[in-house]
Amino acid sequence: MAFISLEFLVFFPVVAITYFILPFSLRWIWLLISSYYFYMSWNPKYAGLIVLSTLITYLCGVLIGKSSNKKVKNVWLIISLISNLGILFIFKYYNFFRLNSRRILSIFNVSLNIPVFDFLLPVGISFYTFQSLSYVMDVYRGDTKAEKNLGKYALFVSFFPQLTAGPIGKSKELLYQFNEKHYFDYDRVKNGLILMAWGAFQKVFIADRLAIVVNTVYDSPGNYKGFQIITATIFFTFQIYCDFSSYSDIAVGAAEVMGFRLTRNFRQPYFSKSVKEFWRRWHISLSTWFKDYLYIPLGGNRKGKLRTYLNTMIVFILSGLWHGAAMNFIIWGTLHGVYQVLSGLLKPAKLKLIKILNIRTEVFSYKLFQMLTTFTLVSFAWLFFRATTFSSAQILIRNMFYFNPWIFSRSYLGLMGIDSKDFFMSILGIFIIISVNLMQVRRNLRVQLSRQNAVFRWAIYFSCILAILIFGIYGEGYDEQQFIYSQF
Repeated sequence: MAFISLEFLVFFPVVAITYFILPFSLRWIWLLISSYYFYMSWNPKYAGLIVLSTLITYLCGVLIGKSSNKKVKNVWLIISLISNLGILFIFKYYNFFRLNSRRILSIFNVSLNIPVFDFLLPVGISFYTFQSLSYVMDVYRGDTKAEKNLGKYALFVSFFPQLTAGPIGKSKELLYQFNEKHYFDYDRVKNGLILMAWGAFQKVFIADRLAIVVNTVYDSPGNYKGFQIITATIFFTFQIYCDFSSYSDIAVGAAEVMGFRLTRNFRQPYFSKSVKEFWRRWHISLSTWFKDYLYIPLGGNRKGKLRTYLNTMIVFILSGLWHGAAMNFIIWGTLHGVYQVLSGLLKPAKLKLIKILNIRTEVFSYKLFQMLTTFTLVSFAWLFFRATTFSSAQILIRNMFYFNPWIFSRSYLGLMGIDSKDFFMSILGIFIIISVNLMQVRRNLRVQLSRQNAVFRWAIYFSCILAILIFGIYGEGYDEQQFIYSQF
């Protein structure tokens, strides 16, 4: 069941209204049933995997919480990590490692018959695996107490707004909320629905329209050159942001309607002045997860520059692999790691150059230069993320440097699968998202909107709804675009 679907348009109001009608003691049971129904609507067979992951991490958490022996705690932590990561490996990475193992062995003329496992990737497996493992590690560290109620812990793992694509919740931030009494509050419900509507607008009006050009060019890279590839890459840069931000906003908004507070996942990432800052603003829940449960345990930046750079590369290579079992994703993650290592290595030379040339770093022009440089680096890395194969990425990079001044003519736009009207709407969508992000830098737009006159507020609400209904990409003949991150 996708967030942008008629099914969810019926499902969510029924869940939310029933939630407030039920007695407090029954509400978590209703949410658990609803969450499993939501997940099973994708594929009922894979509900067994989330149940298995839930049972393993629940039992390990309880046993860790009961034990005062460090060695015993280590055993249960290791069992939890191996079993859950093992499930993730089999369903997501097995065939990737099987194929590459055969390639490596063939270099040495070794032939090994490794069986093929033809599994569909379970929706959201990377997200709920990381969420459940973070709980066990929090219990191990003493950051949170082991949850004794299996049902409430199962709800923490499967809570439907965040189940398929995050934000990844920490137990100390979310688990206790299932014991809170949430009352119907008009302003909170209204704010949650506004955020959901804005999420739907980003998906239907912007992301899925940009996807037309992106899919056309990236699915046939040999047919396009120069500005066509550059345009498609920039479009993807905004598509993936609007697509993922859309999911996160709908998830946070849906939870807010019912009184729950989820982690904020984005904070104007394309206004970042460095790649390091970008990762403090992009997919914040995942960045925080890797920082708290991998980077810091590896030593972080506490053991010298060389170890810091090594830890950075490990985190970003694994981050790329987390996104997908393909060389493209590994290269994408590696690039982001290299960006940060080079930034650290070149920092002394950069500061010296700034001093010699007397460059003023506090002025707008310098900050704009930093943002454009970061945007260019991030967009180039997105090329590997979106390309269907590594060879496709090579073709795209090779063909990118052909100059064609007629790219924006009607005939060339048609070749990219879009007409002049939709191209204009795409540019308008990018302008809207940049403008809204710019306004959000210093103020909370929902708070600002709530302070305006009712006529103005409702004009904004209806404009958003009409834009979705009239200019949205959906309906007969439309190949519905799945949320990108729900595939991970």
